[in-house]
Amino acid sequence: MVVDRSERPIGMFDSGVGGLTVARAHIDLLPHEHLIYFGDTAHCPYGPRPLEEVRKFALEITDALVEEDVKMLVVACNSAASAALDEMRERYVVPIVSVIEPAVKSAIAISRNRRIGLIGTEATVNSGAYEHAVGDTKANVLLIAQACPRFVEFVERGDTSSDELLEVAREYLEPMKESEVDTLILGCTHYPLLRGVLRYVMGDDVVLVSSAEETANQVYAELRDADLLNRSPQTGTHRFIASSEQGISGELGARFLGPEFKAVEYRPWDKP
Repeated sequence: MVVDRSERPIGMFDSGVGGLTVARAHIDLLPHEHLIYFGDTAHCPYGPRPLEEVRKFALEITDALVEEDVKMLVVACNSAASAALDEMRERYVVPIVSVIEPAVKSAIAISRNRRIGLIGTEATVNSGAYEHAVGDTKANVLLIAQACPRFVEFVERGDTSSDELLEVAREYLEPMKESEVDTLILGCTHYPLLRGVLRYVMGDDVVLVSSAEETANQVYAELRDADLLNRSPQTGTHRFIASSEQGISGELGARFLGPEFKAVEYRPWDKP
């Protein structure tokens, strides 16, 4: 049976569980869409890895999702988007949306004093991908970037409020406070779970921009423009795949995604 293109799933991937915050935003905005989520738990975290290695992983995962006959790809990982987005778009016909451009456009629209902060993994910050995205907009803004490599480890172990986390956050965010940014891009999909401590350190006057909701808005717009929105009245089905046997724990998956989080399929990673 031939499946109408609009009824095909959206493919989404991340280095692990962080991208489930993006999946959550998509499910809320596009409840009728089918979703295949791939978490590369065998290689998480991507942040400390060389960009070339992250690029290799990202392209292999994208190959696997394209084989699932997805109608759109969402790169729900800042490190992967930083390393491989341009090559993905050259390599595949399927539309590809990343978490970078939507967050940048939103931050530029929000900022009052034109001083925007970015926090992310080492791979994301060192790639300069956000600087390039800002440059593409031609906006007259200053971007101040800070790598926050330990944030992911706190989130992965379920720590979003400890005194140790607060001290680490204060150290990482001091350059942002000194630069008087009024908008802060959360350049890693793990970071929305740290909104409490980030808000506490930065203060109420600084707007936190999460890529999850902005990316979902971009996906909606592109699907509508391409006449690919699923018109079925049925709620979409969601598959979750992990590349290691440890996978994604039910507790962590539910914390990131909510009640829609279901059993995870294990897909062995058989490439060196």
